[in-house]
Amino acid sequence: MAFAQDLPTASPSPTPEPTRSPSAARNVRLSFVPPPAEGTISLGIFDAEGKLVRILHREAKIENFTVDADSLKTTWNGKNDAGEDLPAGKYRARGYLAEDHLNVNDLGKATEPPVDASDHLMINLEMNPLESDTRSVVDIAVGFDAHGSFLRTTDGLPLRTISGTPNVVRASITKNGERSADVWLDNGVAVEQFRVSDIDKMMAFDCGDFELK
Repeated sequence: MAFAQDLPTASPSPTPEPTRSPSAARNVRLSFVPPPAEGTISLGIFDAEGKLVRILHREAKIENFTVDADSLKTTWNGKNDAGEDLPAGKYRARGYLAEDHLNVNDLGKATEPPVDASDHLMINLEMNPLESDTRSVVDIAVGFDAHGSFLRTTDGLPLRTISGTPNVVRASITKNGERSADVWLDNGVAVEQFRVSDIDKMMAFDCGDFELK
C-alpha cells in the first residue's frame, strides 16, 4: 500500500531590501549661520591640509540652501569637483558672502596693464560680527575658465563673476584706492579693463571641521 508523502515546499526567497549607494550613505549635512548682509554665498570643502577639494556653492542665493530658523543648511556627498569619492577623514567647510554692494564695471578696451599690476592682492574685508575669530583679510586673485573670469581666493574658491568673455589667457589685478581694484583680462587679441568697486564688501564664515566616513 502506498502512502502519500508530505513533500517539503519551497519557501519563497526573501525580497532583498534596497541598499543605499555609497554616495547616499556618505552625505554630510552642513549648517551655518550666514553673515548678516545681503549677497551671494560661495562655500568650499577643504581637506586636512587646507586644500580646496570641492566648490560646493558658487555665488549662490539664499534660496539655494535649506533655510532654518537661525541657519542655512546644505549637504555634501563626499565627492570632489570631478565626481570622485574622496577618502574618509577630517574636512572643513568655509566660505564667503559677497555683498550686493560689490560691483564690477566694464571700462572697455585698454592698453597693457601697469607695471605694478600683479596676479593677486590682499584685501581687508568687513569683519563678520557673528564670528569674532574669522579672518578679516583675504588674498584675492583673478581666475578664468571656458565660461569667463571671476574673482577668487588664491586657494581656488570663486567669489564674484567679472566677465563672461571666454578665451582669457592672462589676467592681472591692482588696487585702485583703498576699496576698489582694477582688473585686466587679455584674450590674446585685446585687453579689457574692469573696475571692482567696494571690493572689501565681503564677509568670511566658517562651518568648522567634520568627519567624512
